[in-house]
Amino acid sequence: MLYSLRKTLSASLIVCLAWLLTNPQANAQNALTYQTPPKEIADLVKAPSTPSVSFSRTGDFMLLLERSGNPSIEDLAQPELRIAGMRINPATNGPSRSGAVENVKIKMTKSGEEFQIKGLPANARLGGFSVSKDEKYAAVTNTTNTGISLWVVDLTTYEAKKLTDEIVNDVMGGTLSWTPDNKILLKAINPNRGQMPKAPLAPVGPTVQETSGNAAPSRTYQDLLANPHDEALFAYFMDSQLMMIDLDGKATPFGKPGMFKSVSVSPDGNYVMVDIIQRPFSYLVPASRFPYNVELWDRTGKNVKTMAELPLDEVRPTGFDATVTGPRSINWRADKPATLYWVETQDGGDGRVAMEERDIVYTLDAPFTAQRTKLVSTPYRYGGIYWSDDNFALFNERWSATRKQIVRVINPSKPGDNGRIIIERSSDDIYNDPGSPLFVTNEYGRSVIQRKGDEIFMTSEGGSPEGSMPYLSTFNAKTKTEKILWRSQAPYYERVVKVLNDNATEFVTVKESTDIQPNYWLVNTRRRVAPIQITNFDNPYESIKGINKQLVKYKRNDGLDLSAVLYTPEGYDPARDGRLPVLMWAYPREYKSAEVAAQVRGSQYRFTRLSWGSPLYWVTQGYAIMDQTEMPIVGEGDLEPNDFFLEQLVANAEAAIDYVVESGVGDRNRIGVGGHSYGAFMTANLLSHSNLFAAGIARSGAYNRTLTPFGFQYEQRTFWEAPDVYFNMAPFMHADKVKTPILLIHGEADNNSGTFPIQSERYYNALKGHGATTRLVFLPHESHGYAAEESILHTLWEQHQWLEKYVKNRK
Repeated sequence: MLYSLRKTLSASLIVCLAWLLTNPQANAQNALTYQTPPKEIADLVKAPSTPSVSFSRTGDFMLLLERSGNPSIEDLAQPELRIAGMRINPATNGPSRSGAVENVKIKMTKSGEEFQIKGLPANARLGGFSVSKDEKYAAVTNTTNTGISLWVVDLTTYEAKKLTDEIVNDVMGGTLSWTPDNKILLKAINPNRGQMPKAPLAPVGPTVQETSGNAAPSRTYQDLLANPHDEALFAYFMDSQLMMIDLDGKATPFGKPGMFKSVSVSPDGNYVMVDIIQRPFSYLVPASRFPYNVELWDRTGKNVKTMAELPLDEVRPTGFDATVTGPRSINWRADKPATLYWVETQDGGDGRVAMEERDIVYTLDAPFTAQRTKLVSTPYRYGGIYWSDDNFALFNERWSATRKQIVRVINPSKPGDNGRIIIERSSDDIYNDPGSPLFVTNEYGRSVIQRKGDEIFMTSEGGSPEGSMPYLSTFNAKTKTEKILWRSQAPYYERVVKVLNDNATEFVTVKESTDIQPNYWLVNTRRRVAPIQITNFDNPYESIKGINKQLVKYKRNDGLDLSAVLYTPEGYDPARDGRLPVLMWAYPREYKSAEVAAQVRGSQYRFTRLSWGSPLYWVTQGYAIMDQTEMPIVGEGDLEPNDFFLEQLVANAEAAIDYVVESGVGDRNRIGVGGHSYGAFMTANLLSHSNLFAAGIARSGAYNRTLTPFGFQYEQRTFWEAPDVYFNMAPFMHADKVKTPILLIHGEADNNSGTFPIQSERYYNALKGHGATTRLVFLPHESHGYAAEESILHTLWEQHQWLEKYVKNRK
């Protein structure tokens, strides 16, 4: 039997590697080079990536974007500036950590013809793809070791050419925009910015921060400004000059230089809205919350109106329903030539203040000399507007504390009329989610709702007790009823990605199954012809094509329905092969409703795709894997979920273990648990407050909640408002209770809010001080998600050694 053979080989491998872990305490102190996991795992990591797909607005063609593999550790070790919440490559004036496209092809949607783009740069590292309004051209940037240049692809001849030298300034994104007359508005480096500031040999004085008594609670951001030299570097790398680039590469300066946060061309091309960062900078919040001015420029680059001067956003109330005061979310209406809309809070940004009109949306037409018009208001928080035309739009409202989501139909031609509610639901409720609107392109090249009268075309994930079965529908805005036009059928997971005609009878889907690689299909429900496969992407994981995958359901001790996806090795038979070691992987979620928490999430028919952090690699090593193991934490009504975190977390784990054991698959004495980020936090808590597991793996977690005192995850209360919650939920506070071996892994350059590397360092010290069996691995140059191939392979090696010793071969 294939499974039995693998089990024998795995046992031999254990003997060969056992010496590596005979003295884990000494091993942890020794210098270690990058290691590689078993070949079956390493080969899966190195499997070629599948191209990503981007459709044209009309859907006539798609861009096939072939991405490079994982970078090397040498790539990650290049010089990097970590300032103002950003990570900048000083050699390129762009981001230091971003993926890249190395090749581009065009595939025609209906004919299936495929064309290679010719003339692309050698060793291409492409990004920032943007298609012109007439869809004749695509603009793209190319990054080398010395800078970023602008290129254009002619979509009629399939030829690429370089338009500029390496002048692009991409440190904050939003680099390029097409104008209606096929010019590119580019964010370029200011040619007059001078030399990069040099760090002083000695400081001119101390670094000082001061507050005058205004409360300024802030989450624990990473990579903030720390001194005057950081400020000078930030200003230097942000210094930009907008350039208008024509298709021949002629560059004309547009407007004055500045530190541009964002740039947006009006639908008719007659105005440009620019957000320009101002001083003073902050050492407390990232650049996205620095002061900025919103200016409106005409076609010549002249400022015709300063819409807003927004102050430093350091002082904000706590809670996820808190927001900034003053204008926010300033955008162009998609259905008008040059009309702005924005929202302003009326509660001082404090969600705890009771208000009938909490947020108000205003509009202002060009030439922006009239008074603003009040369009609509909400007692909740503004969640965005989907535009259709002057008589129809969808207004979204939300309230995070209760998970409330509301959608209203409004008539933009009747300002002040708040319209009527058509959808009201919990944002967590996937069984009753009608989905999101489909969009078509209007005369301005902008996306507007696809509808026929009151019938809105929608796509939904199609949550159900059997798992997700996506569907295409029409939703009637008057009757509040939906009509399903097409739905995915078992044993496939299939979803609509692009509708090609007005009545949604012709569309493109992406179709997949457990062992069938996702591919794109052309579907026509009117002609009732067989779907036509458009792409033929290969399965990169042929070696695990035959593994068993099952969506399993079970109950918690309080009756709450739970689920997980269970994987077992190819050819495995419980009756013949006996019980397996188990790796359980999970990530907790908070809910305000037990009924919603019990819903089945995900689909057993999805393709088994592996990411760098997946637990599925160990199915090749003879383990059963419980992935997406539901860990709901419920607090209904006025009760907060985290008041019951520990007891419900343990109950979730007990239920999952009971299921996998009673099914005959798992060995109760050989079950490991793991997770990343909040999943690592979960793992540490399970090992502190239960004796259910043989070992744990915790990657890039936060373990001391006093280091995140102004909220974490979905906890809105501060440490001072709920000290018992922060204490009880912090694994660091209970390090003395951990008797189960736990492996800690963390990126040394973690940039995620709350998960500073010191979290793992201090937790390890606490565990070591109480005699726990533990190992701490810091990955050089890695952030919250690991990128370098060497780091990924070594992480898998570390996890494999830990599982083999403390789970599979537990004594």
